[in-house]
Formats: sequence, C-alpha cells, structure tokens
Amino acid sequence: MVRILLVIATLLLSTQMALAKSITLLALGDSLTSGLGLEASEAFPAKLEVALKSRYPGLKIINGGVSGDTAADGLARLDWALTDEVGGLIVELGANDALRGLDVSQTETALNAIMVKAQLRNLPVLILGMKAPPNMGPDYVARFDGLYPRLAAKYQVLLYPFYLDGVAANADLNQADGIHPNGQGVDVIVSKVMPSVEELIGKAALK
Repeated sequence: MVRILLVIATLLLSTQMALAKSITLLALGDSLTSGLGLEASEAFPAKLEVALKSRYPGLKIINGGVSGDTAADGLARLDWALTDEVGGLIVELGANDALRGLDVSQTETALNAIMVKAQLRNLPVLILGMKAPPNMGPDYVARFDGLYPRLAAKYQVLLYPFYLDGVAANADLNQADGIHPNGQGVDVIVSKVMPSVEELIGKAALK
C-alpha cells in the first residue's frame, strides 16, 4: 500500500511540474506524423498539442514528420532535429519499411540507434508501434510487429502498440488512399494516444 501511495504521489508531482514548466516534444515520423493530405493544423502533432494545451499550457510539440521516411531516414536526420529545447521524443517510424518489404533487421537496427541517441541525451521516449501489412506473409508480419515491444523492453521506454489502432482499414477515418488518416482519423488517434503522451510529459518534467 505504501509503495502504491508513493507511486501516486510521484505521478502527481510530475504532473504538477509539467504544468509549471515549458516542455517541448519532438514527434519524429513519416507521413503519418507530418499529416500528408491534411492542413498543418490537422496533423497529429498539432492536434495532440491542442488537445493537451489546457492541462499543459507550456507544451510544444514539434512536427518532425517527413513523408516517405523509413526508420533509417529518421535516424539520419535525428541529430539536427534534436534541438536543445527538446525534452522528450515520440517515435513513429517503420510503416514505409514494411510497405517496401525492407528487411526487418534493417528497420530494427535504425530504431535501436534512435533509442541510443535518445538515451545519450537523457530523453524519455514514447514509441508509436506499427504493424506490417498482412500480405507480407506471416513470418514477416511476426518479425516486424514484434520489433516494437522488443525495443520498448530493451530500452525501458514507453510503448503505444499500434499507432493506427481503431483507424486502419476504416474508410470513414481515412483519406481516399486508404492509408493516411483524415481529420477525423487523427482525432481518434490523438484520443487514444494521449494517456501515453501524458506519461511521456511526466517523465520529461522530471529531467
């Protein structure tokens, strides 16, 4: 019981600290982060910031999404994207790797390197997991889908298992290409991801 009370007290303290200071998060990703086909204000980082702003008025979320990026591409631009103001990292990468059928080990190597760079800067991380298309075959799907839990466990970082949960394959929540969420789809993603992002904010506040 005492341990539970201490955990609750720590969480409350971290939330209070987050409310009292400016916190900048970098959302590193591909077109699913950048908001391909949407207005800038409809992209995931923008809507997420708005949704959290009343509770965390000092919060800023940088849209670090680049359409077409693989995990290796995200790694290649991470150093310059991690400015001094960044206090936490959201990673949404791997969808293009799976769509192109890239070797899973290649994707995992790049994501591992991103985790290491974050650790060297003492940055808390939230991984937004992806799933491989079923047409890639059961072996590929199993290896690809499993890499996100492996990374989260290895580096002891936060994990949201599937970024497109509740949105993938839903025509009403996607653009005409059936891949990229529309504004309503982004709203669903934001509502589902928010608790994990709040955990990230709490960790960033304790830095």
